[in-house]
Amino acid sequence: MGISFEILQKDIAARNGRLKVGDKTIRTPALLPVVNPHLPLVTPREMQEMGVEAIITNAYIFSKSSEYRDRALAEGLHKVLDFDGVIMTDSGSFQLMVYGEVEITNTETITFQQEIGSDIIVPLDIPTTPDNPREQVEEELEVTLDRIKEAREFLGPDAPLAGPVQGATFPDLREYAARRVQEIGFDFCPVGAVVPLMENYRYKDLVDVVLAAKRGLSPSTCVHLFGAGHPSMLALGAAMGCDIFDSAAYALFAKDGRYLTTYGSLKIDELSELACPCAVCRNHTAEELKKSPERERLLALHNLYVTLAEIARIRQAITDGTLWELLDIRCRSHPRLLEGYREFLRHAEELERQDRVSKRRFFYQGTESCRRTEVIRYHEMIERFTVGEKVLVSMTGDKMEEYDDVLSFKPPFGPFPTGLAETFPIGQSEVPAWDEAMMEAGCRGIARLAETHPESTVTVLAPADWAAFVRQALPGVEVLE
Repeated sequence: MGISFEILQKDIAARNGRLKVGDKTIRTPALLPVVNPHLPLVTPREMQEMGVEAIITNAYIFSKSSEYRDRALAEGLHKVLDFDGVIMTDSGSFQLMVYGEVEITNTETITFQQEIGSDIIVPLDIPTTPDNPREQVEEELEVTLDRIKEAREFLGPDAPLAGPVQGATFPDLREYAARRVQEIGFDFCPVGAVVPLMENYRYKDLVDVVLAAKRGLSPSTCVHLFGAGHPSMLALGAAMGCDIFDSAAYALFAKDGRYLTTYGSLKIDELSELACPCAVCRNHTAEELKKSPERERLLALHNLYVTLAEIARIRQAITDGTLWELLDIRCRSHPRLLEGYREFLRHAEELERQDRVSKRRFFYQGTESCRRTEVIRYHEMIERFTVGEKVLVSMTGDKMEEYDDVLSFKPPFGPFPTGLAETFPIGQSEVPAWDEAMMEAGCRGIARLAETHPESTVTVLAPADWAAFVRQALPGVEVLE
C-alpha cells in the first residue's frame, strides 16, 4: 500500500505534485478540510462534489464515540463518512495539546486507525507548544520520535504512516527531528504544533520553524502543515515547500460569524455586500445571509469555497511561475504576514537552490522584489560573463566606442550583455520607474561584475538624476554622467 509523492512542477520551494496513497491519488498543494462527524456543517459528500480529494478527521473522537466507534469498526471510515477519497486520521494529538492528556496509547490509536480503514495513519506524537523550555521540548521530542519508530515497526515499512516533525520554536530541534524521522523512513511528514503560532500571527516564527524542518527532510518528501487553512497564508505555506494543508477554520470561523477572504476575516454582521463569486454569495445578499436560519452552514460553505479557490490559484501560480507575485500580494494583507514574508526573503539564498531557473515573467512589486531568488541567481550568474579589459555599463542606453564591451543595465538585476536581452529574467521582467531599492540591487550586480572580473576596469554611465546615488553605491567604480 504505502505513500509515494511525485513532483511535477516547482516555483520557489512550492511544488505541484501527485500524492499517491494506496490506489488513490490527490493533486498537491491540497486542502484537507477537518471533518467532525458530530458537527458536520458541510458533509464530506458535499466536499467531494466541491472538488475536495482528501479530508482529515480525528480517530480519537471516533474511538470515544458511542455513536460512531462500532460503526466505524464494522463498516469502515469511508462508508460512515460517505467519502471515497483519501481520509487521513489524527491520533488524538490535538486533544493532547488542548487538554494535556488522552485516554489512549500509541499502539492503541494506530491499531484503531488501521482497523477503521484510515488511508493515512498518524502516531500519537506530543505536540509541544511554543515557548516551552528547551529541556521540556527535548524530552517530549524524544518521546515523539520513539513513538514514531514504534509505529513504523508495529505497522511495517509499507504502512501508510505519517511521520510528524516536532521541536516547538527551536529551529535546530525541528531540523534534528526531521532528519531522525527521515531516517526512520517516511515519505509523508506533517510539521506539527504550529497552530498556536498562526493563531497569534507569529508568521516570522512559523517561517523559521517550517524552513528548519524542510532542511532536515528529503526534497522528495510530501510535507503537511498541520492546522493551516486560512486562505490569506496558504501562498506563504506553499512557497515554503508545504504540500498539504488542513484546517477546521472554514467551520470554526462560520460558527463565530466570520466570513473568510484571501485578505483576512470579516464579521458577516458588518458587511453590506458579498464581494465573492461563490454559489453562496451569488445566491444571497448580505442581509439574507445574516438572517438565514442556515447562516452557519452557508458561511461554512462560503469559507470552504474561498479556501479551495485559493489552493487552485496557488497551483496555477506554480504552473505559471508567478508564485512570488501572488505571495507578495497576499502577505501585504496583514502587518504580521508581511513580517513573515520578510523573514522568508531572508532565506532567499537557501530558496534559490530549489527555485526553477526560468519563468514566464518577473513583476517588480517593491523593495521585497529585490531580495527574490531570481535576483540572487542572476547576480551569481554575472561571474560567468566574458568581457574585455575596459567595460562600460550603460544605464542610459548610450554606447561609447573606446570600451571593449558595453553592457546594458536593468534594475534590480544589474548589467547584462545584448545576448541576454530576450532571456529570463531580463527580457521577461516588468519594472516601473526606477526607485532606490531596485537601483541599489542593480548596483550590487555591477559590484558583482567588478569583483568577479578583477582583470577588467568597469565604468558606469548613469543618468544625471541617478549619478550621485550610483557613486555612493559603488565607491570604487568610475561613474560618468
